[in-house]
Amino acid sequence: MNPDKAVRGLYVITPDGLSSDVLIARVAEALEGGARLVQYRRKGLDGSVKVIEARLIADLCRARNALFIVNDDPRLAAEVGADGVHLGSDDGSVGLARAILGGKAVVGVSCYDKLDLAVEAERCGADYVAFGSFFPSSVKPGAVRPPASLLSEARRVLSCPIVAIGGITLDRAAALVTAGADALAVISDVFEASDVLFRASAYARLFESVIDQNCQTQTGDHELTQ
Repeated sequence: MNPDKAVRGLYVITPDGLSSDVLIARVAEALEGGARLVQYRRKGLDGSVKVIEARLIADLCRARNALFIVNDDPRLAAEVGADGVHLGSDDGSVGLARAILGGKAVVGVSCYDKLDLAVEAERCGADYVAFGSFFPSSVKPGAVRPPASLLSEARRVLSCPIVAIGGITLDRAAALVTAGADALAVISDVFEASDVLFRASAYARLFESVIDQNCQTQTGDHELTQ
């Protein structure tokens, strides 16, 4: 994978309920603000509309050197030239997705609150795993609720990037990154913001701040051992 397109930072997921024009405009603002990944997830739309929207978003992502991921559907991902696909529990295997998309595709897997699922997903070749919902979510109100400590536990045993999802807001974000999340998957807190670009920029600055703090801590620890 191109290191400039790694799974890290703000990972926005498209919401339902917006017109195509509004959706595309808000995705463009999120990317301008610093989103590094976009997942196309639009439930209940006609397939032809999905193709049109997904292709437009793919173009926006390429222009910003961001990863474009399609939710659930490897065939749609292949049709629109996406970088990869995100798989839930009922969306088939990593191997099947790679058979459709090719070996260089980015394949992410939802692991909910199960570390053993993440270990198995990584063993099968997943490029990243996702845990959540960490907080109450209006998108998936019945989702399982893992503790933030799962991220720290996963960080100790996994080599692949870890994504946190579910009810994430800016004031909740730093704790998840500190606990071990490489990326934060956000829907409502970005796309329902009054200024999408500004909110995305705030997330981008948060990641930079947490990374700087971690580097300073590691440097201090190293100096103490000299």
